[in-house]
Amino acid sequence: MIITKKKAPEAVLSMLEGHDKVFILGCNSCAETIETGGPEQVAEMSEFLAANGKTITGTAVIDPICHVLGAKRALRERDEQVSAADAVLVMSCGAGVQTVSEALDKAVLPALDSVFLGNVVRHGIYEERCSLCGECVLDVTAGICPVTRCAKGLLNGPCGGMNEGKCEVDPDQDCAWALIYERLEKTGRAGEMAKIAKPKDYSLHRKPVKINVR
Repeated sequence: MIITKKKAPEAVLSMLEGHDKVFILGCNSCAETIETGGPEQVAEMSEFLAANGKTITGTAVIDPICHVLGAKRALRERDEQVSAADAVLVMSCGAGVQTVSEALDKAVLPALDSVFLGNVVRHGIYEERCSLCGECVLDVTAGICPVTRCAKGLLNGPCGGMNEGKCEVDPDQDCAWALIYERLEKTGRAGEMAKIAKPKDYSLHRKPVKINVR
């Protein structure tokens, strides 16, 4: 899930300076789940902007907003409301904003900041566990990613700063390599720790990435 957070209200108003008529789009996938761009948040944004002198030409929450063809179809279905707007405010991750921007010849602005790819621990609590590095090493690290969960991204650990299973960068954070060792030991694979991992091929993480599975 893409974790997003709301931009400050004054930042949104600043972006919309000079745009009096606004159409608001939300996403009923990730943004709705974490309550940054679902129906309730879109309604709140609509009320906020109206109270600050903006005319809301319409609102919609589509599924998911990052689906290029689906988003274009949803916008066509609301062509009159979208065309009446000076700007479209998108309450989704950056992928959704770019999808909408590609479909329209007018200002498309982000109401949210994209933060990280997250796991849902429980409602309202999210943790980053994957960096989308392009070369997964979870098979040799007991399903725990050191690239993401180690503050230093070490492929061979732990470092000398680990203290009683905690990270020297953040003493409240478990050392990823301590967790890896504990899990390897539980599954009878502690000997794997003696193996030296090769450097990662970071060219696999080059941007932008395109994949065609057809």
